[in-house]
Formats: sequence, structure tokens, C-alpha cells
Amino acid sequence: MANSVSGDSVVDRVVRIISAFPEGAGSLQLSELANRAGLPLTTAHRLVRQLAAHGLLETGAGGTVRLGLRLWELVNRNSPTLALRQAAMPFMEDIQEVLNQNVNLAVLDGWEALFVERLSRRGSVANRAKVAGRMPVHLSSAGLALMAHQGKTLRAEYLGQFTDPAGKVTQDAVRGLLSETGQQGFAQLAGVVDPDTWGIAVPVLDGRQRAVAALGVVVPLREMRLQALVPALQTAARGIARRLVTLEN
Repeated sequence: MANSVSGDSVVDRVVRIISAFPEGAGSLQLSELANRAGLPLTTAHRLVRQLAAHGLLETGAGGTVRLGLRLWELVNRNSPTLALRQAAMPFMEDIQEVLNQNVNLAVLDGWEALFVERLSRRGSVANRAKVAGRMPVHLSSAGLALMAHQGKTLRAEYLGQFTDPAGKVTQDAVRGLLSETGQQGFAQLAGVVDPDTWGIAVPVLDGRQRAVAALGVVVPLREMRLQALVPALQTAARGIARRLVTLEN
């Protein structure tokens, strides 16, 4: 596959174009897209035209470019989280019905929690977790629940490379949070992302007792009911794990 002068392959450049769209962006001007992707305008124009021919991008009046429906179709048809979301949705709906607050589902991707589903209602508290959004492990209860229930080698690798860009959290503090989460069977973070909210998450465990996902809720600090929340979440997580086995077999 041909490389550019910089050494990037065509695949590299295509990925840079698709990744250049910021969260929530409906469309971008071609010139802005090229700038965000770090590509010459002529190169971006050529690749956008080719991707649009396959429906992966769409071009509009005035040189605007947006992600295409074909891309959404392919991603959702073959998503590795499809079975997980199908298994989790009935249980997430039950939890939301009781709490009337945010319910989210996340998986571990590198050193981040990647949120693959979220249910929310009008009047619920602020929730920074968005579908297809990411949060560092140490800043989300879902991330802690996921990492605390991985193998020792992966946990050690994570802690070995850990640094907090804000300089507020130490490696020892994260080690303590992971240890506490592993012992308790759930993670909790109060007022970390938002000063008025409390995040609680439990792992969805596979047959080896490794977390394949985390089921979490975000509730107001003033309405915190840990004794009632955790058992309900753990029961739902076990139900998700059983249904996931059924869907995958």
C-alpha cells in the first residue's frame, strides 16, 4: 500500500480523517477536516471523495463533510459490544426504572473506560459518561470496577505506567482504590467528576472472574443509598453475565 512522503500509509491517513471528527460534530468544512487530520488539503479532498463513494463519508454544499450512514451501519452491525449491549439493556432499564437516574455500561479499552451504553432521563443528575465516550480508569467508578477485576499482570502494568496529568492522584492512591474495589466487589467515587454526584459501579464477570464490563449508576450525593444500590447492581450484573453466555453460545 502506497505511503505518503511522511511515511503514512493510506490506511493511516483514512483513520486520521475519520478520527478527526470531534464528539458531537455534525459536519466539518473540508479545510478544517484536513487541518485536524494533519493532511494537505489536496490529499484530504482525494480521500474524502473516495470514502464518500463508499458511503463512509458524506459531502454537502459549501465543502462540508460528515460521517456517513454506511460507516454507522458497519460499525453497529459488527460491533464487538453488540451482544453485551443486548444482554445488558433489560437490566439497565430495570435499574433506571427504580432509580430514575443515569445508568451506564462500560468496557475496558487500554487504560480507559469506554462507555458503550447509557440510559438517562430528564431530571437526572449530570453524567459525563457518554456513549462512545472515554474516561481514565482512575476518574470513573466504572474504570475502577473494570481494572480491579483484571489479572494481576494487567493491573501491575497499569499501575507501573500510571501518571495523573493533573498531578492530584498518586500511584499509591490508585493502588489503594483498586484494592478496596476488589475486596468490596464494587467501586465508588464521590464528587470526583462532578462535586454533586456519586458514581457506583460493579463488574460484570466472566467464568474466570474477570470483568468483561462494568455496570454503573450516577446519583445525587444527597440521595446516596449504598446499602440498597450495590445489591441491586450486583444482581443485575450477574443477570447480564448469564444472558451474555446465552447470546454468545
